Amino acid sequence: MDHHRVSAHRDAHLSSRTGVVPFVALLLLQRRPVAGRALLVTGSGCPGHSLCRSNVQEQTRRQVALLNATAQDLFSLYLKCQGEPFSSESDKLCNPSGVFFPAFRVNRTSEKEVMVAMYKLFAFLNASLGNITRDQEELNPTAKELLDRLHNTTKTTRGLISNLTCLLCKNYNIFQVDVSYGESSKGKSAFKKKQQGCQVLRKYVQVIAQAARVLLPHLSPP
Repeated sequence: MDHHRVSAHRDAHLSSRTGVVPFVALLLLQRRPVAGRALLVTGSGCPGHSLCRSNVQEQTRRQVALLNATAQDLFSLYLKCQGEPFSSESDKLCNPSGVFFPAFRVNRTSEKEVMVAMYKLFAFLNASLGNITRDQEELNPTAKELLDRLHNTTKTTRGLISNLTCLLCKNYNIFQVDVSYGESSKGKSAFKKKQQGCQVLRKYVQVIAQAARVLLPHLSPP
């Protein structure tokens, strides 16, 4: 199989696709909301791990901690900028019960399993943030603080994905991971776009706290 081909995922944000996507392709696609799955593959051709910084593990730990520390503030600011009825009916409108997020078990003990699960989560999150940011640039173009927060969170997430890529390649020779991306909001009404964003961000607040509890012990200095 040609691991560098990504044509199978072209326009994948419009429909569910299946295929193997290498890390390099995922980093190129990470701002495009797509839905698809790829098999976890290991092999001898893991690219780029020699480019990992010497402090990649500590940097990864700080990025996870930062995302966890700022998630609630991002959600609160998002609600404020959407206006009514989101400000007063957030419990109803932003209920995340039906929102898909990559599942992971909190009792994972294998560091390899944890790292793979975290890669899936943050790849999904990065695409979702890109979707939300695009919508807010259209719906709230003057909400500078919110847009800055979204861009900064996306930047941190992108850096985290890069570091997880290095750790998976370097430590486990894994260079392809089964990933799923969320539903695109393209073509939806302004209200539905706002609602999808608040549902995803509320779920993010819950999931990032759980992810930090699982991942941070595996990134702590020996």
